[in-house]
Amino acid sequence: MARKILVIPPGRLPIDQQDVEVCEHKGIGHPDTIADAVCKAASRELSLAYLDAYQRMLHHNLDKGLLVAGKSAPRFGGGMLLEPMKIIVCGRATNADPKIDIHNTVVAAARRSLGETVRCDLRHFQITTEVKEGSANLKEILARGVAAALANDTSFGCGYAPYSLLEENVLSLSRLLKSPAFRREFPAAGDDFKIMGHRVNGETHFTIALAFIDRHVEGVAHYFAVKQAVRDYLADSLPVAAAIRLNALDDPAAHDECGIYLTVSGLSAEMGDDGQVGRGNRVNGLITPGRAMSLEAAAGKNPAAHVGKIYNVLATLMARDIDERIEEVNEVAVTLLSAIGEPIDEPQVAAIEIRSKHGLSGGLKKAVAEIADGWLERSVHITQLILEGRAALY
Repeated sequence: MARKILVIPPGRLPIDQQDVEVCEHKGIGHPDTIADAVCKAASRELSLAYLDAYQRMLHHNLDKGLLVAGKSAPRFGGGMLLEPMKIIVCGRATNADPKIDIHNTVVAAARRSLGETVRCDLRHFQITTEVKEGSANLKEILARGVAAALANDTSFGCGYAPYSLLEENVLSLSRLLKSPAFRREFPAAGDDFKIMGHRVNGETHFTIALAFIDRHVEGVAHYFAVKQAVRDYLADSLPVAAAIRLNALDDPAAHDECGIYLTVSGLSAEMGDDGQVGRGNRVNGLITPGRAMSLEAAAGKNPAAHVGKIYNVLATLMARDIDERIEEVNEVAVTLLSAIGEPIDEPQVAAIEIRSKHGLSGGLKKAVAEIADGWLERSVHITQLILEGRAALY
């Protein structure tokens, strides 16, 4: 099969040479990330149930999830959650056979996901579903795919490699903030955090929001002392000098729980913020407005035919592989565009931007195209990676 793969020069300066760079990561307990995690788990469990019952995947998309914040009363030494956080999983799923209970499957998956994601009492979450039957033509797409699945949307996915220094540091901070070592050192640190990094020329800055857990905080003075210790800990962990702002909304003149980032559960979703699938991290764990980036919500889409999920994972893995295998490559960006109803392994556009040490020679183009072609040939394996939990989605 002759696929049309375009290997072209990049259309912009390297990200490290641009005057301004911005990069964001929403942490494991951020409301948007929780919504992504729940819908990812729901799709995965439903996919496995379909495979067990029918030996094939059936049509579904559970990518319209919403987290509605609850109500709380934080207090030094321990407050109360007054109203539960509500999670609504909405979407379409093939549900003609009573052997699979869609509602129970989704709710059970969501609860397991919450147990693996956040440390607060799961009784504070109320989970409901609004999953209806899918349209006949979209259900038929999965039945028609033989050698390769057919795309059930016209959409595009993006991936790039390697990461910039700012991006690497944002990811490093995210790993640190959810690490067991950090949590042991700072029991007051909650699961909800967000990192916003920016670089202006050579100066790097990080603005971090981190929920504090009220039962581990004795008072205002203790809060600010722990906050300073956390800030110093994070600054010492970075390989580069950077300015770090932590909980920038805090009022230095605060006298009580008001005016500081204090929570009962360690989650802003207990009262301060709602969450929605697709508003958070892309499949590489970052939000990068200076890079090519799809706005598709990867979490919740079916892993067999929806290119909004498959192409973003595929483009990211393809870019990393090209970067690692071809020494001459300095930077690679991949864009894959599908056509609904066409085989996933035959995109309308497979554009690969290459920045290399010695220009874009014919030999380099050929080597890049061969790697890309190999990944498209194996695109069906992306589904398996997702089902096995070996492909990141947010």
